[in-house]
Amino acid sequence: MNSKFKIQNSKLFKTFAFLLLTAYCSMFTVNAQSGGTQQNLTGKAGTFAIIGARVVTVSGAVIENGTVVIQNGKIAAVGANVSIPSGAERIDGKGLSVYPGMIDAATNMGLVEISGGLNASVDVAETGNINANAKAIKGINPHSAHINVTRVNGITTVLSMPTGGIVAGQAAIINLNGATQSEMSFVPEFGLVMNFPRISTFGGFNPITGPQIVDFNEAVKRRDTQLEDIKKAIKEAETYNLAKEAYAKDKTLPFPKVNLNLEAMIPYIRGEKPIIFTAERERDIRGVIKFVEEMKVKGIIVGGQEAWKAADGLKKNNIAVVYTNMFSLPVRDDDAYDYLFEAPSKMQKAGVQFAISTGDDGANVRDLPYQAGVAGGYGLSKEDALKSVTLYPAQILGISDKVGSIEQGKIANIVVTDGDLLDPRTNVRYLFINGRLLPLTSRHTELYDAFKDRK
Repeated sequence: MNSKFKIQNSKLFKTFAFLLLTAYCSMFTVNAQSGGTQQNLTGKAGTFAIIGARVVTVSGAVIENGTVVIQNGKIAAVGANVSIPSGAERIDGKGLSVYPGMIDAATNMGLVEISGGLNASVDVAETGNINANAKAIKGINPHSAHINVTRVNGITTVLSMPTGGIVAGQAAIINLNGATQSEMSFVPEFGLVMNFPRISTFGGFNPITGPQIVDFNEAVKRRDTQLEDIKKAIKEAETYNLAKEAYAKDKTLPFPKVNLNLEAMIPYIRGEKPIIFTAERERDIRGVIKFVEEMKVKGIIVGGQEAWKAADGLKKNNIAVVYTNMFSLPVRDDDAYDYLFEAPSKMQKAGVQFAISTGDDGANVRDLPYQAGVAGGYGLSKEDALKSVTLYPAQILGISDKVGSIEQGKIANIVVTDGDLLDPRTNVRYLFINGRLLPLTSRHTELYDAFKDRK
């Protein structure tokens, strides 16, 4: 009797635990989706004129009392003396500043929702080491709550990239507005993400014996083995492409069997599109430089803790750096506290093309202006700190003809604030993406409104 009771009690407990877990996950899902419904509020189109504001063009001089006209999704006019189209919705810019929308060039935006509690909301990596055919744009969740939280802080465009394996897949540039992936898409297949093999002497942690140290020579050997795997895949892609070209000229030849993985690599190994290498230490960055020279590809480095130390090779090969370590701790015990804060200014002085990025999966991309602000306090000029999150990332991503500064003809990704864009005390008053005036609402504003009057 007692045994039977225990069995029944055990079944009851398991049922209760299952229901509790389901409710717990549902709560997070509902919360994420309720924040995500803000993404459906895609604002309104029209003709707008921001009048009498301080216009920070970024690419040129500041216009202290200027007007910006937005029409058909673009900047129709900007200047001190601008004719305003009839019927335009006028926005009083007195006491306000107009900036181009900020750009974060290394995130996982839309690919991760709840990293620690709901695996189904995480789509950053595929199984296997070589996944060139994986496309971030296909996995982006347009209704992610992170999107609105980010854009209401002045970030209008991001690069969203996959992770995992050696070749992770293709990153996408997206605007932070739209109810579908296609509506958000700016450059759907921008760059191929490669987690560049590094020399690591850390072999893991054993709870009994402590850190496991790998012999340096062995670590080099492991790195070289991974590099050979990459080069082998590139050679296979080259052979596959030659077979395709030969068949196109002579249909009597065997038709090459379709290989999506190799197919995806072609524009990158040809140098038509960039490969995005993740690398931090100087020796690994110099490894990237050597790889770029040998394989004759275009390269961008994401991470770049010690990129300024390899400035010569980076400049020689036109390799830009998207720096993601502003809020990281110093790597070595004897590094100065501001070692990573000063890296952007050191890159600038060394002549390395760079941009500042949060490198975040979504929730904290909103901190981009503050990270640039810190760099402005540690050697980077105020102007360059602003450019590091506007014009510089646009140049690195090859979209500076469309965004990154306030110029006639560019896409109207515009932020209107009541203070300095990089100052944490500043509030965004108006936000435009693709010329649409967007509501300044997010999951955060919803929660604030829900709880602000409770006692």
